[in-house]
Amino acid sequence: MSKALVSHVLAAIAYRTQKALRDAPASYPEFDAGAQARRPVEILRHMTSVLGYARTFKVGGTYPIKPEPLEDFTAEQRRFHEMLAAVRDALADDGSLGSLTPEQVLQGPLADVMTHVGQLAMLRRMCGAPVAPENFIFADVRVDRLDADQPAPARPDADWPERPR
Repeated sequence: MSKALVSHVLAAIAYRTQKALRDAPASYPEFDAGAQARRPVEILRHMTSVLGYARTFKVGGTYPIKPEPLEDFTAEQRRFHEMLAAVRDALADDGSLGSLTPEQVLQGPLADVMTHVGQLAMLRRMCGAPVAPENFIFADVRVDRLDADQPAPARPDADWPERPR
């Protein structure tokens, strides 16, 4: 697996995360699904922590399991996207993070974070604001764009039975 592929997965995470968060209702970050499930703000904070931990394999040091809460959800999103870029920048020429091989980076932190992106989207649906479907094969995912400013869907699904009324 190459650095290019790992970098592309990071970019796909950036794109899909913003798809799940874009135009969410103001109440969404604190939405409580019950059963001791994490709230969206807590999931995003955890995603940042998972990436921060992975980055320590390359740069050393530690990253908190539970980063300090920031002043608002926009700041949490900014910190998450900055961490995506920091992980990309820490990748070695071969796509590894220190002692982690590219395969371990993919199967561990990147797969975990992508799972949490799905949770963010599911919570959007549960709070009454589902995310519009699209054909992700054609999404405008670029490795040089890891910030929160992600493009709209290139091929949104025309048929969306769950569309909010």
